[in-house]
Amino acid sequence: MTLVWKALGALCVGLFITLMDQSLVAIALPQITEDLGASVNQAVWVSAVYLLTFAVPLLVTGRLGDRFGQRNMYLVGMAVFVLAATACAFAPTIEFLIFARAIQGFGASLLNPQPLSVINRIFPFHKRGAAMGVWSAVASSSGLFGPVVGGFLAGGLGWRWVFFLYIPFGILAIVLVALWVPKLPTGVSRIDPLSAILSLIAVLAIVLTLQQGPELGWPIWLFAVLALGLIALMVFIWLQHRAQRRDQDALVPLELFRIRNFRWGSLSVSTLGFAVYSMNLPIMLYLQLSAGLSAQLAGLLILPQAIVSVVMAPILGRLTDRLPPGRISKIGFGSMMTSMALFAILMSAEVPIGWLLIPLVFQGAANAMCWSANSAISMRGLPENLVGAGSGVYNTSRQVGAVIGAAALGAVMQVSLQHTGFAQAMGLSLVLHVVVLGLGFLAVSRFRAEKQHPTSANS
Repeated sequence: MTLVWKALGALCVGLFITLMDQSLVAIALPQITEDLGASVNQAVWVSAVYLLTFAVPLLVTGRLGDRFGQRNMYLVGMAVFVLAATACAFAPTIEFLIFARAIQGFGASLLNPQPLSVINRIFPFHKRGAAMGVWSAVASSSGLFGPVVGGFLAGGLGWRWVFFLYIPFGILAIVLVALWVPKLPTGVSRIDPLSAILSLIAVLAIVLTLQQGPELGWPIWLFAVLALGLIALMVFIWLQHRAQRRDQDALVPLELFRIRNFRWGSLSVSTLGFAVYSMNLPIMLYLQLSAGLSAQLAGLLILPQAIVSVVMAPILGRLTDRLPPGRISKIGFGSMMTSMALFAILMSAEVPIGWLLIPLVFQGAANAMCWSANSAISMRGLPENLVGAGSGVYNTSRQVGAVIGAAALGAVMQVSLQHTGFAQAMGLSLVLHVVVLGLGFLAVSRFRAEKQHPTSANS
């Protein structure tokens, strides 16, 4: 195994545990609520605060990799993540746990954009699809393994062991990254603090509004928060324009969006985040509340999807390097739309559980095609000085898409439950995902062949 593949393997350890967190911790929430005497709202914030502090700083943390080095930011982020996980494992109160989860989410935000940046700097242009295939296999399957691992840990050893699990894997990631990931030259002299603050305000306000709106009943003050975020976003964009005119380092260089494949790739990954990160909610509710499966059995039923995705993603990543851009992506988005439609039909009809293996396997293959190809095509045309900023934008697009998806799905499920039965409501809610993925299909249809940038790695 060459050094670049060792480096990728080391980076993927941390990527896997940070992305698995939401589905892993969700399984333990009932035990946490009972053991710490928490209210339902407090239990929700154990997951919600992690997502907030993960998603909100991504624009900044991606650029920090360009400023201080991707390897350094990854190591700092993983150290913060592990220390916070340790605090979570020993949390004496629900308030302490929520605070530690906020710190843990920030650690995840520091390290999460760095693997994409490193891949685009250490792999040759013609091998980045294969590398992205491995990256996407890890990223797309992480949430699918969470319910299985979380179910066995929480059910057998208790909820604190969910957080203890992070400690050995986090330490392993730190050691391997320190050994195998090279120190890469930095290309940004400074980061504008005002731009950083405005980006945090804008993303926080938008994500908080979408995340908490359905639960709070959309009060007027929440729309004021959204308006503040949109104003901050407009000022932020103006500052990036001004920095470009003055030939200064922008936090998010607007030239990123002049790169065709990156522009359309960022849009399409938001539709993937919308669909993939929220689809398990109605499926798991259906399996447990309608079909009567235990949490452990429901988690095991999802495993074929994860296995197919892990096996196929590296293979399809290599094909991405050889085929015209967009071919695998279009097949992938079409397959994912088909799998969502099948879920909607089969769940609404309350068919025997075994029939759901068909869309589950289909979804695993679609995951492999969509994530690996989309990431490779979107990122590999970026020059070295923009990969950190590009990774931050790309990851932010994915996470904001996930937040919008969760909010929209919750609203659709509530409306459906008022007009139809439980199983039908869970199934019909996934029709929304078919529509949104159609927009992603149109976006990836715009991919075109691009030449290697002269500053990209070519060795």
